[in-house]
Amino acid sequence: MNLALLLATVCTTLFVGAIMEGADPLRQPSALVYGIPFSASLLLILGCHELGHYLTARAYGVQVSLPYFVPLPVPPLGTMGAIIRMRSPIPNRKVLFDIGVAGPFLGLVVALPILVFGLALSPVKPLTGVVLQEGNSLAYLLLKWAIKGTIPQGSDVMLHPMALAGWLGLFVTALNLMPLSQLDGGHIAYAVFGRGFRRVVWMFLGVLVALFLVSRWEGWLVWVVLAAALGLKHPPPLDDLTPLDEPRRWLALVVLGLLVALLTPLPFAIYEV
Repeated sequence: MNLALLLATVCTTLFVGAIMEGADPLRQPSALVYGIPFSASLLLILGCHELGHYLTARAYGVQVSLPYFVPLPVPPLGTMGAIIRMRSPIPNRKVLFDIGVAGPFLGLVVALPILVFGLALSPVKPLTGVVLQEGNSLAYLLLKWAIKGTIPQGSDVMLHPMALAGWLGLFVTALNLMPLSQLDGGHIAYAVFGRGFRRVVWMFLGVLVALFLVSRWEGWLVWVVLAAALGLKHPPPLDDLTPLDEPRRWLALVVLGLLVALLTPLPFAIYEV
């Protein structure tokens, strides 16, 4: 099943990548080759993210499945990401924290150089016609300025497929770091706050509502509904009393900083120039 889902996700990301390059793989299947830069870059980022979880869990003796990739032949992702299943209890908060943080960190280690290389290949052109523009997080805005310099008004970076995959890698990492339910950020937040985790969730739901009111992107409300549907509780580890050590608490502040730097208030905007 894992291999079948991976192969299906390779096909859907190739399909989406080829479409974004202007090809028509439905009429000409050989045009799927145009989707290789996007597909390979995105799956490498997502695969390393899940590999971080998997290797850390195995290092602690936690039984865990191989990643299940979820194909979705719809732009701009071509996939709904990947998940792994825990098949044995988490022994304590330290292990829960380390498993939760390993995926985003390893994914970022891969996503950032892919994004930098992709931005270097991306031309700056005037905006014309109907434009689908990616949003700017603080980290992405800084990288774009560092690599492309000041962009003239009325122009923008036309993303190379690798740059788009890198941007999506940062976006997906930010979503995963949100302290909600079974997301990586939820594991990290529970490891830090224990039974006070629910207060953190309620506070962050307020942040999502505020983001919707500012950006008018309905996706933030979808996340609020999903969080409520999945429940605001988090299954505790076997040892739910021993708190995290100080170095991991400092690392949790780094994670919070990453969430702030990577979160994109308005991920996508469509307008006519």
